[in-house]
Amino acid sequence: MDVIIDVFHQYSRREGDRDTLTKTELKLLIEKQLANYLRHVKCKATIDEIMKDLDMNKDAQLSFSEVMLLITRVTIATHEHLHDVENQQQQQHKHQQQHHH
Repeated sequence: MDVIIDVFHQYSRREGDRDTLTKTELKLLIEKQLANYLRHVKCKATIDEIMKDLDMNKDAQLSFSEVMLLITRVTIATHEHLHDVENQQQQQHKHQQQHHH
């Protein structure tokens, strides 16, 4: 939990309000912190689309709770991806076993 809060503040304090993310700050956070995880999100969105989607109160900034929606979605997508990989590995293992008999 502390890590998520710390990372949010590393980016939120760069410009504008110290406790919200501007679009530029969001872009940096995504590029530096979430790039590996966003590969697992099936529906790719631009920064503009992500910003628009998360900005519930339409103030052109993202509060911590608005950013948490993104973190939650990415975490769920990563979790599903890990299960997909696990299932693929199990299928390959079964397939290999069938050929060895």
